[in-house]
Amino acid sequence: MTQHAIYPDHAHAHLLRHPMIDTELLPPLVIVATSGTIGDVAPFIALARGLRDRGHRVLMLVPAFHEVAVKQAHLACRSIGPPDALHTALENPDLWHERKGWSVIWRAVVPHLGAIRQVVQELQSHDRCIVLSHPLLVPAAALARAVRPDLRIGVVHLAPSNLFSLHDMTSLGSLTIASWLPLRVRHALWRSVHRWFNARTLPDLNAERRRCGLPTVSDFIDHTLNTPDVSLGLFPQWFARAQADWPRSFVEGGFLRPPMPTNAPLAPELEHFLAAGDAPVVFTAGTGNRHAARFFRIALRALANVGRRGVLVTGHAAQVPSPLPPEVLWQCHAPFSSLLRRAALIVHHGGIGTTAEAMRAGIPQLVVPQAFDQFDNAQRARRLAGAGVVHARRLTARRMQREITRLLGSAQAAAACHSARQKANLDPVPEAIVERLEAALFQR
Repeated sequence: MTQHAIYPDHAHAHLLRHPMIDTELLPPLVIVATSGTIGDVAPFIALARGLRDRGHRVLMLVPAFHEVAVKQAHLACRSIGPPDALHTALENPDLWHERKGWSVIWRAVVPHLGAIRQVVQELQSHDRCIVLSHPLLVPAAALARAVRPDLRIGVVHLAPSNLFSLHDMTSLGSLTIASWLPLRVRHALWRSVHRWFNARTLPDLNAERRRCGLPTVSDFIDHTLNTPDVSLGLFPQWFARAQADWPRSFVEGGFLRPPMPTNAPLAPELEHFLAAGDAPVVFTAGTGNRHAARFFRIALRALANVGRRGVLVTGHAAQVPSPLPPEVLWQCHAPFSSLLRRAALIVHHGGIGTTAEAMRAGIPQLVVPQAFDQFDNAQRARRLAGAGVVHARRLTARRMQREITRLLGSAQAAAACHSARQKANLDPVPEAIVERLEAALFQR
């Protein structure tokens, strides 16, 4: 495993391992460990900055792919794996397959299951520490208890589907679960899900646990849910109400607003485009999706059919149809907090961050989920904000055109969007969410 230590100028950064310092006098080191796309990593950077600004020592542990983003936030950082490790996973088209995607992710994680344990092991014996983890890395955090059995672990759930509730089960992949489905049927479905995860994860995980002298685990999902001492949800109660089968340690946070203000400047060409005509339809397939060429081709045909202007947002130029007509603009990046307030509608993948931004902007959304939490987020957006949902494998230009036309002309959808906007804009500010996290982590 290739790792690098980066310690920017900060009140505590140079004291992380200083041999002449009595570490008992220092606040505990918070190791913030995360992985995934920038949509997964950015909230952890925001939480790490918030904890640092409140006087805590913070060390981020991220894939080398995201090291630059952490440096730009002036946070101490240590990288997991070589720079091309996450790149390889992102280039794999199976990543966005609803059944194959998890195996791609797990194969990328397995070689680095010992990363958190290694960092903890290198600390001075009396240097107190806490781990704050992405759900994906909870098994790695648990392995660090081979070094420190009393290690306190927190987990941050970006989306409610990570909590696997029987009582608030909206979907199972692309299968929508009706609210009237009997509990015994839900139990049977969840048992099959547990068996599926166990078959793919437990051989590798338990082999590593045996090497560390730790007992094996019998269920992967139960292990990731019950290992942490603190569970923070970065979504509000109105989006997903806490359930009886969620961890008792669960703390409600709220949608974490992006660091840029709602009036963040747009690129000059985007500003000119917006000012030159009617509000456009915005399309994005997510920052991590490098296989969305079909999505954008369909978007272009649907726009032509409905006679609307559009903005395609993707950091991957190869996905953009060429040439684009003058009524369609491509942007590599754009601050959604500013752009969506001037858009007519957004068509997106169902990432939790984009879903929240659309609700804050109060605009209709058409969700095209492919994998992971996107299906559950889509159903919640449909229920709370009148969103349209078309699964990616069933997407056609005609279906997209029909849904765009319906959503833009629906008074019911407009009312639902207005209601969601009012709720979303009453969510706690980032500082309040960090305070809740701090109180839970440090038992204040």
